[in-house]
Amino acid sequence: MLPEIVPESNYLMRMADGTIKQVNPFTGTEVWTVPGRANRPLGVGDREPVRLDPDRVDAHCAFCATRYLETPPEKARLVRDATGEHVTCRHLPASALFDTVAEFRRIPNLFEIVSLDYWRRNFGYRLPDAVATWRRDYLAKPEGRRHVLDVVAQRLKAFGMASMAIERLSEADRLAIGDAFFGGGHELIVARRHHVDGAEFDDQLASSGTLSPEEHFQYMRFTIDAVREIYRANRYVRYVAVFQNWLKPAGASFDHLHKQLVAIDERGVQNEMEVRHARANPNIYNEAAVNFAAYRNLVFAENEHAIAFAGFGHRFPCLEVYSKSDRSEPWTHTSDALRGMSDLIHACHAASGADVPCNEEWYYKPPDVDVPMPWRVLIKWRISTPAGFEGGTRIHVNTIDPESLRDRVVPRLFALKNEGRIAPMRIAFECACVPNCLKYNPAVRRPSEREPGMRTRLDGAGSRHEPSHGS
Repeated sequence: MLPEIVPESNYLMRMADGTIKQVNPFTGTEVWTVPGRANRPLGVGDREPVRLDPDRVDAHCAFCATRYLETPPEKARLVRDATGEHVTCRHLPASALFDTVAEFRRIPNLFEIVSLDYWRRNFGYRLPDAVATWRRDYLAKPEGRRHVLDVVAQRLKAFGMASMAIERLSEADRLAIGDAFFGGGHELIVARRHHVDGAEFDDQLASSGTLSPEEHFQYMRFTIDAVREIYRANRYVRYVAVFQNWLKPAGASFDHLHKQLVAIDERGVQNEMEVRHARANPNIYNEAAVNFAAYRNLVFAENEHAIAFAGFGHRFPCLEVYSKSDRSEPWTHTSDALRGMSDLIHACHAASGADVPCNEEWYYKPPDVDVPMPWRVLIKWRISTPAGFEGGTRIHVNTIDPESLRDRVVPRLFALKNEGRIAPMRIAFECACVPNCLKYNPAVRRPSEREPGMRTRLDGAGSRHEPSHGS
């Protein structure tokens, strides 16, 4: 059932005592910010930093560059060639893993949320020919076979199986468990650095915000390529969830920068809800998000292709970045449009700081949906723990209201811009904030912006809508 439409007057209200009440127009989530609770420290830097051991450079966790064999076989890696250009290498054999330095790696998650067995038992899924060939070639080499068997043993030990019990399993059974490394749909995009270059202490972690704008763009592009390939490899996938957990309070297993991609056989509750909202009001993302944010001076950054504002109606302080593109899926964006999104997302992370736990969540139109929806990315600061009050009332306490969040971010953005650490962009009062700037809705495009024709393509994952001149 479609949730009751939230009146615009309820989106953001300030009470006489200073309490801020918010209601999310898309979910109906009610949030309060109570005066005096916004001044608590944000970061996790509550201990004395420890000096790094120089003998453990690039060896701090299983994602680090000297420990490639502790993770499942790579599906791809992004490296720099002799000219400095980024090049994608696919399906490297185990013997070649240390021949290059991976700026970003695409690897299977050792502990899947949705397993390969799930797809096999429920849908009769079989490995595509190209994947089956890669598996065969990888296991045909002694180094590859040993790598897979070692990682399978690591996984079984983590599930509580004793070493002797693992050894009693036949090699064929252990290799069958390793099929998930080749054909599963839960993947990680792992960055090279654990700490920033030249770090001396363990709190100098390499976050999204410490990347250069170009590195972040490559991170985004490499992630989107992986999303597209997951759809192509499994026609039963209806949605690929993309998210990033930064630091343990936000759900990260390692304090090492990585994104997660999880294929599921449903659109998900949030998408189903938003599809109904978008059918009822095709311009809702302009009206109830970007336009409202502009009218309330919550927009804090903008460029030609994207716009960012302090979100309202969220359980945690939230920075929202919306693509202005007329294309709904990330993999159909032009390179310039993708870079515009990347630059604002990168700036949000840089302004947040590497010591603030946060979740980065992607929202985009599922491939089998016919109603346009904009691609947007939410960055939520995980700086508080929900307690009994929230559970008993369904009213959530967010310690920082949208205006205070904006006021924290804007000075940092100006400083980062002056230091050349983020890409050029308009900040705060510099933003144009033109109404209906999101062009996903054909009705608000100028005639010159409207596509001459659309064609539908079936590309292994379901129907996709693309301009007739290609992506």
